[in-house]
Amino acid sequence: MTVIDEAPGESLGEDGARLRPAERGYLHVIRVRTLLSWLPIVVAAIVVDRAILADKPVGGLLLVAVPLLAAASIIVAPSRIWSRLGHALEPRMLRVVRGWMFHRDTLVPLVRVQHLDIARGPLDKMFGTATLVVHTAGTHHSIVSLPGLSPADADSMAAVIRSHIQADLD
Repeated sequence: MTVIDEAPGESLGEDGARLRPAERGYLHVIRVRTLLSWLPIVVAAIVVDRAILADKPVGGLLLVAVPLLAAASIIVAPSRIWSRLGHALEPRMLRVVRGWMFHRDTLVPLVRVQHLDIARGPLDKMFGTATLVVHTAGTHHSIVSLPGLSPADADSMAAVIRSHIQADLD
């Protein structure tokens, strides 16, 4: 498996194939996960503001600033993360491209795949997405996950990769 850092905006595979974007439902999964991660921080900020800073000159600052920062990140970050996630199943490689601030292009030779998992958590089920988890030979970066697939796409990609694994065993 090879990990290549490259300039944002690259959208062609090694054979000129276009990357397929993540399912639109995955945008909602990211948005809900971001909301859930901000929730305890906002609650803690409100408690600290009311309990400690209420009678100070800066009282009310956390009450406003933290929820505004949370709302901004819930609106902006998920769409940027989702728009920069793509994949391509090429004849001998699986390519996974992701990254908002740090672009990562991962190439997985199909001959190195050990086994596959398809994961669907509660949010994935709610929004109709799945994650294909590819386990490869080796230790460093030996697990590659491809989130944001439709369940049917995850099944069909797993079948194609499984056929390559089976062909190598024969």
